[in-house]
Amino acid sequence: MLLLVFAGVLLLAVLVSALAKRTILSTAVLFLVAGFVLGEDTTGVLNLHPDSPIVGTLAELALFAVLFTDGMRVGWGDLRSAWKLPGRALGWGLPLTLLVTALAAHWLVGLPWPEAFLIGAILSPTDPVFASALVGNDKVPGRLRHLLNVESGVNDGLALPFVIVFLALAAGSDDLHLAHLGLEVVGGIAIGVMVPMAAIMLERSRLFAASSAYEPLNGVAIGLLVLALAQVTHANLFLAGFAGGITVATCGPGQRQAFAQFGENVAELLKLAALLVFGALISAEFLDDISWQGWVFAFLALFLARPVALWVSFRGSGLDMREQAAAMWFGPKGFASVVYGLLVLESGIAQANEIFHLVALTIVVSIVLHSSTDVVVAREFDSEVETPTWHGMLHRGGRT
Repeated sequence: MLLLVFAGVLLLAVLVSALAKRTILSTAVLFLVAGFVLGEDTTGVLNLHPDSPIVGTLAELALFAVLFTDGMRVGWGDLRSAWKLPGRALGWGLPLTLLVTALAAHWLVGLPWPEAFLIGAILSPTDPVFASALVGNDKVPGRLRHLLNVESGVNDGLALPFVIVFLALAAGSDDLHLAHLGLEVVGGIAIGVMVPMAAIMLERSRLFAASSAYEPLNGVAIGLLVLALAQVTHANLFLAGFAGGITVATCGPGQRQAFAQFGENVAELLKLAALLVFGALISAEFLDDISWQGWVFAFLALFLARPVALWVSFRGSGLDMREQAAAMWFGPKGFASVVYGLLVLESGIAQANEIFHLVALTIVVSIVLHSSTDVVVAREFDSEVETPTWHGMLHRGGRT
């Protein structure tokens, strides 16, 4: 039934995608709403629970694909060539966002410090999918689009070690477990670097060469091999995927270019499927279980944490106020946060259920708000449009 529902919603998303590109309609919201409506606690069409095997498996595959393609988007050469603004957002903005979110979780919701910093790490990454009209608009300044693209491409992987460490602290892990965790992290990075380098060196040797028809599959083969080795050796497969993507982008620009479009499509399909499943885990009863402090926390995480963090980060950066405001607002919480929340739920720590509820609420509000306002904000940068439609309506006394 899940495959049938996904296929139907995917076809509908394709048919309305042109309209969604021009309006506040969002295909991401479409999958989220479809999951919500068809979930077990709403209409019962989809029988899915957080502990259902398909939920964990799909989430892992999707996040691996997203991190692998994110890494391919930001090779070391790209980072060195234009690192100034993304470096501010990642070096200052990400940890400050984590800190402000953790403070809100501790003082407002009452989570212990390890759990508060854990939820801060989970909600610190951003997702460019829900701001596609902004990052894909040529009228938007190139430095702003580059900033949002690079930041969202790197921060999933940068936030992951924080999630791993704070999750271990929240679980009260002993020294032996922490040492084992360190080996998983190191092993994942090592596999992500060594496997792509070996594959690229083999292809460049005199003995081997990929035909034009098989060139796009080279990236697929490398990614699958990284994933399989990480699973067999119990290394961290997410860090392996992120490191693998960066290594391919750095050492194999040809392989990167051949894989780019195909990889983006695969990652997008898996991400949309995961959003459908995530929506099915949410219900009116689920949202009703969240206290008013939890609702306030979700809005603070969106309206306070990132704006404050980036306001500090961009002081003296040269970005004008309009660009800064757009960057502050478009820090949508997306797919990586979904999976990190599911990892916490599977961990069995005492506050796992409460953390998942708070993460889920923040993500749902973020998807609805950010994916519905990207077109409006993008129009502010369109020189061919003197004033956005909503601006004119306000001045004429109209209502939105």
